[in-house]
Amino acid sequence: MRARRLRAGLRGWGGVGAMAAAVCAVVPAFALLLPLAAPATENTPGTAVERTAQATRAKAGEDCPDPEKQTLSPSSADGPTIEAIKNRPPGQRKLVVGVDQNSYRWGYRNPNGGSSADLEGFDIDLVHRIAQDILGDPNAVQFKAIPTNQRIPAIQSGRVDMVVRTMTITCKRLADVAFSAPYFRTGQQVLAPKSSPVTGYNGTLAGKRICTATGSTAYTTLEEDKKKGDLPASADISTTVPNQLDCLVRLQLGEVDAVVTDGALAASQAAQDPTVRLKGEAFTTEYYGVAMKKDADDLVRRVNQILVEYRKDGAKGWQASYERWLSATLGDDAAKSEPPRPEYLRTS
Repeated sequence: MRARRLRAGLRGWGGVGAMAAAVCAVVPAFALLLPLAAPATENTPGTAVERTAQATRAKAGEDCPDPEKQTLSPSSADGPTIEAIKNRPPGQRKLVVGVDQNSYRWGYRNPNGGSSADLEGFDIDLVHRIAQDILGDPNAVQFKAIPTNQRIPAIQSGRVDMVVRTMTITCKRLADVAFSAPYFRTGQQVLAPKSSPVTGYNGTLAGKRICTATGSTAYTTLEEDKKKGDLPASADISTTVPNQLDCLVRLQLGEVDAVVTDGALAASQAAQDPTVRLKGEAFTTEYYGVAMKKDADDLVRRVNQILVEYRKDGAKGWQASYERWLSATLGDDAAKSEPPRPEYLRTS
């Protein structure tokens, strides 16, 4: 029975790719830091999902209202952080960016691209745009593959200038890093086998084994909801992995019963494996941002200026990237994924 489930789950290149990711997952985290040359539910304002998200943010504390707004106003001026990047020695004059290389259509290697396949995806397009603006060359980038649980340490230690890796802006993370304005809207959602009795984020998760990525907002949400009684006490949330894609592998192997992650990522995983699907609606509203060092004010302002222009560029900007990479998994209507109009409440 287990063998049949495994074969079914590994059909198509996505399953094979996921299996390869599982093998890579046993490599120590430092070995990954290598330099490299069914649609989500619409979360319109006023819906139950949006109200739940607002309540969740309110509970985070009055000292951190609306974390997605806690960023600096845009500016095109160079400052000490940007000057340091531009003054790197010849051959090293690149933007160093932490990314994912296993998230289908976000940051991944095309399996048909051969041994020299470049990283591709929605996040990767944004990185190239930032490099073009700061260094005048979209390819002046050194990519570093960063596991989910190493995103903040990589920024704080200076191993990367920024992280562009489906990273949700949260109050807790704002204590450790600075964020740009949001560049994408999503929400937590449940992924499970099509044949599973799980119907969403509800009582059907009782007694089920749930996988999340270590250090992810998904795990934090599950942990808090279990304490509050909003998640069945019998739900097992002990399975955590370094990279979110590893959860899909655990699901394919029958080691867990469900995955909780951002709906945008879950939709891409469902596209990789036709035996799984999204279950129920998104139960939070979250925003991805570009993460940088807390004192890199000039870089934060510059990225925010780039995002303003990126959203306006209909030919080669946000909309074009969405249509290329995400419309197949999230649907043609990009409105539900567009971030809100930016507000810049941080003053220093």
